[in-house]
Amino acid sequence: MKTSNNKRFSRKHDRKVLVAEESTKSWADSDSDSSSSSSSSSESEQEEVHCFMADQTDEDEVFDFSNVDFTRDDLVIALNDMVKEYRKLSHSFEEAKAENMSLKSSSAESIYDELEDTDILKTELSKLQAENEMLRNEINELKAEVNKSTVEMSSWNKANLSLQKLYEIQKQASDKTGIGFNNSEFCEGEPSTQSRSAYDKFNKMSFVKTDMI
Repeated sequence: MKTSNNKRFSRKHDRKVLVAEESTKSWADSDSDSSSSSSSSSESEQEEVHCFMADQTDEDEVFDFSNVDFTRDDLVIALNDMVKEYRKLSHSFEEAKAENMSLKSSSAESIYDELEDTDILKTELSKLQAENEMLRNEINELKAEVNKSTVEMSSWNKANLSLQKLYEIQKQASDKTGIGFNNSEFCEGEPSTQSRSAYDKFNKMSFVKTDMI
């Protein structure tokens, strides 16, 4: 019978199968079927032995050893397919695991780079703030100097205007023989050499002070 051949094949490879629907309803080794009398007894009782994959329900039958159409070649092919599927799943699992590790590594490197960039930006920002503060101080100093120069220029301008007014008054009040005119000269309105020298000296001092500012 086909069932006997399958059981002998199982004994030869010393494999264990899950006995799902037996009278005992338990796990057993295929080595327990070593005697031919047990095989005959099993055949006479017409036991139905089924093999199920893990995590499958009773309705999802994979192998029916009581089926006369089931052969040893079918079992070998099915087992080979299972091995191939297992290897395929294992390979997929390893790829997924490697990809996960790569993503974790990339994420860690990305976070580290971002933190490093943040530290660099903070350092640059601190430098810019310090430079900005220095520039503000320099601007305040320049403003103070400009204000001081403005006050000095205003004072010099007032003094210059006062001197010009004094010169005009002296010129108008003088006559030919008056103070500030040369006695040897009779040209009306010509100032003395001493008065003009003092005026020129004051203007020269004002010009030099303006250039220094």
